[in-house]
Amino acid sequence: MIPAPADAATPVVSAFYDRFPYPGDPLQDGPPPGYNWRWCVDAAYAACTGALPPALAPDQPLRILDAGCGTGVSTDYLAHLNPGAEILAVDISPGTLEVARERLRRSGGGALASVRIENRSLLELQGEGPFDYINSVGVLHHLREPEAGLRALAALLKPGALLHLFLYADGGRWEIHRTQRALTALGVGSGEPGLRLGRQLLAELPEHNRLRRHHEQRWALDCAADANFADMYLHPQETSYNLERLMAFVASADLQFAGFSNPAVWDPARLLQGDLLARAQALPPLQRWRLVEDLDPDISHFEFFLAKGPLTPHSWGEDTALLAASGQRNRCLWGWPGRALLDSDMAPLDLSAEGLALLQALEQVPAGTALADLPLGWPAGQIAAVARELLAQRVLLLCPGPSPAA
Repeated sequence: MIPAPADAATPVVSAFYDRFPYPGDPLQDGPPPGYNWRWCVDAAYAACTGALPPALAPDQPLRILDAGCGTGVSTDYLAHLNPGAEILAVDISPGTLEVARERLRRSGGGALASVRIENRSLLELQGEGPFDYINSVGVLHHLREPEAGLRALAALLKPGALLHLFLYADGGRWEIHRTQRALTALGVGSGEPGLRLGRQLLAELPEHNRLRRHHEQRWALDCAADANFADMYLHPQETSYNLERLMAFVASADLQFAGFSNPAVWDPARLLQGDLLARAQALPPLQRWRLVEDLDPDISHFEFFLAKGPLTPHSWGEDTALLAASGQRNRCLWGWPGRALLDSDMAPLDLSAEGLALLQALEQVPAGTALADLPLGWPAGQIAAVARELLAQRVLLLCPGPSPAA
């Protein structure tokens, strides 16, 4: 007897992605374009805690799981941004994995990290953990039972490690959900006829129809690839969340919410000003996020970090602790070495002359050298001030120094 799939939706979802390997990003020779700091473990951990993750033993490589890797776009970035890591990339669609293997071969990612790409469900990885970092973007919301998927990933996570998730949000998918239901009612299916008829629907609705306008103004470019259009409008299994249900979902696996990986979206300063902004900023975090959710109905997804157990935050408010810390340059920068850079979010960033000098000094000394011992010839106060400037720009990542003797 053939065993039942771990999730009821697995057969139909696997077949769907065999027809439409997703994401539809083109293959290319050489590294993937730019970077995504959420897939650099050092940068992700620093964003959540203010510091680099605890150092591993010299013979213990970083272990990463890409759960639901699709055509390998995320796996490729994980390999390039975490050289030397051991990466297990799994997906239920054999068709997407053929593309993923070719992507890693052509990009050179397979030479930078030890990568296994396997046709497996994330629900059936017992014995593979623990992992220092798990990435699962756009996956759990395609399970019939997403809570079971989250519990399975939580069981594979090392204590103190991070899980990065991306899940659909109700608000910004209002038009998408209606288009999906309309196509289902019309019986177009989830194959090539559905693709053709779905594109036809959005092209032939009246010019001022809300669904057509929303697609043309917001999603047409993203959906240029057939696989991306199919994933958005024809997918046979999908769940979405609001903030309240999202937090209940996180609690169901006994994980800690460690922060959004697109924090600017959840900053009320992009929507409010003056007295209204001051009132918003005085709210507790969850109430502040709910306010942003209500004020911005275009938020189409949640992307966030979870931790297994509480994380230790580092604020670097004390000069003594800051100067005892060692540091490294954030790998997610474009234009280094130089003062005119693109920062970790690909936004323009101009370093000060002192900031450039401090980063250059870091690259001239052995790893683990305290900031206070950098060969800069500056007073301690100046080193601390420049380090804080670089921390605010997210170009300097710090490792705490040894604890003072009791």
